[in-house]
Amino acid sequence: MKKIMQGLGIGVLLAAANVQAATIEMDVNGLVCAFCAQGIEKKLRAFEATDDLVVSLERRLVAVSTRPGQDIGDDVLRTALTDAGYTVKAIRRSDEPLSAVRDRLKEPEK
Repeated sequence: MKKIMQGLGIGVLLAAANVQAATIEMDVNGLVCAFCAQGIEKKLRAFEATDDLVVSLERRLVAVSTRPGQDIGDDVLRTALTDAGYTVKAIRRSDEPLSAVRDRLKEPEK
């Protein structure tokens, strides 16, 4: 029984190590200037789970990538941005890397 439990523990650790980082995209109203973007970046980088982020004033989009195996709850993100004076219209999660989001933001809006 002890060996089975040890095997399960190792399996859980390996599974956690293989967890991909998540990307969280938020549609945010109220983004109007570079100062807004800097404030949002500072606030969201303070979360331990934040790996990287991008703020697009043109698209009113904030995208955060989390560290593997970590997360930031939607309610926490919504509260952080609402307390800073912004309105979060939508939150989407995906396995898409943040680099792909950056590339998409460079494309002209359709």
